[in-house]
Amino acid sequence: MKMTISTSEVRRKLGDILDRVDLRHDQFIIERNGKPLAALVPVVKLDRMEQAARLHLLDVLERQKGKASLSRMEAERLVDEAKHRKRR
Repeated sequence: MKMTISTSEVRRKLGDILDRVDLRHDQFIIERNGKPLAALVPVVKLDRMEQAARLHLLDVLERQKGKASLSRMEAERLVDEAKHRKRR
């Protein structure tokens, strides 16, 4: 279940929220002044999302016939680089 909560609510109820994420696999969108700021999701879901993104990128690269192809290791490096660039 996905819910929206405020940063002040997160401060007050962090332990409970983390238990819900861990045990019930709830997801939370954290807002500040009504604007989405961050998300709390189970680590398992985050891992699956990252793996899906990597597989999608590899699929796109494999479909580009006739163009310079990348090795799996080079593609993984590009994914990591793009992920870190987006976080900044």
